[in-house]
Amino acid sequence: MASPARASTAAVIPCLRYRDAPAAIEWLCAAFGFEKHLIVPGPGRTIAHAQLGLGGGMIMLGSAVDSEFSRLLKQPSEAGGATQSIYVVVADPDAIYKRAEAAGASIEIAIRDESYGGRGFTCRDPEGHVWSFGSYDPWKAD
Repeated sequence: MASPARASTAAVIPCLRYRDAPAAIEWLCAAFGFEKHLIVPGPGRTIAHAQLGLGGGMIMLGSAVDSEFSRLLKQPSEAGGATQSIYVVVADPDAIYKRAEAAGASIEIAIRDESYGGRGFTCRDPEGHVWSFGSYDPWKAD
């Protein structure tokens, strides 16, 4: 089956909420190599909006405060666990694995070669969000 063409006019950007968004931003940068693109502080020690980039991808996040958008979401601890996960295509999953492990990520699936191609691992961040990093790139798969 031929792979679909990558749309140049659309992008998928995961949006997350964290109880301690300032700490999460620092942790995500240290553990996974994200870079701060835009940080909009909110009242007190909250984050109204943040954009973190990694390669050509991005995530957005903010503090889990009472807002119209936040009411749509549950934190992993409130939902009894994560209800979704984020997969990030990276060139060197072993390097990210070492960074994540050193930063204290909870490794859920150790790094390994996958039967469908690529190499990767799955972990949880300090607030329970599930992340997978791997070299499998569905845009380049046969």
